[in-house]
Amino acid sequence: MSTKIIILDFDGTLGDTTDVIIRTTQAAIKELGLPSRTDAECAAMIGLRLVEIPPVLFPGLEVDCDLYAQTYRRIFNTLNTPGAVTLYPHVLETLKELKSRGLTLTIASSRSNNSLKEYIDNLDLASTITYILGGNDVSNGKPHPEAVNMTLEKFGFKPEEAIVVGDTVFDIHMGRNAGTRTCGVAYGNGTRETLSDATWIIDDFSDLLELV
Repeated sequence: MSTKIIILDFDGTLGDTTDVIIRTTQAAIKELGLPSRTDAECAAMIGLRLVEIPPVLFPGLEVDCDLYAQTYRRIFNTLNTPGAVTLYPHVLETLKELKSRGLTLTIASSRSNNSLKEYIDNLDLASTITYILGGNDVSNGKPHPEAVNMTLEKFGFKPEEAIVVGDTVFDIHMGRNAGTRTCGVAYGNGTRETLSDATWIIDDFSDLLELV
């Protein structure tokens, strides 16, 4: 069956947010007096909603998840200066080409809806993205399939007509749990090893054009 919709992650897939996320996470850890973590350990949390991070990053430690999320957001808003986040190579032109082919392009992210909309506008993606679901729009975060199921239901598409694209295992398992095909991008926060469950793995966003 032909592809009709592509459901995209944002962080590490469309936008290169890794540096600002790691700096924010490290600053939040320091401010809250939590045990130190490496940059790699912080980066591995990308894809989870903020309130879901402490139990994974600090297993066995009682952490106020809401306080962590509030602290992170405040610091992020300070570090997220103009130009701090850019698109990965070939993202914009590829999205425009996919749109011109008649595909529906949406985003399912753990980032808040307001933050996503701000990036969509600032990075000139508004003309290509039809629908946005942030982490605060769903009851269950990735890898739960809720965001994918909601998107498919909204547009009346079947799982086999969709491809979920992302850079982490959370994205890939979200798509698999919803019954869609999946595409891992190896240039973001994941690796070919961590993305091995994906239907496809690509090294450049433009390679998506060959899959639809």
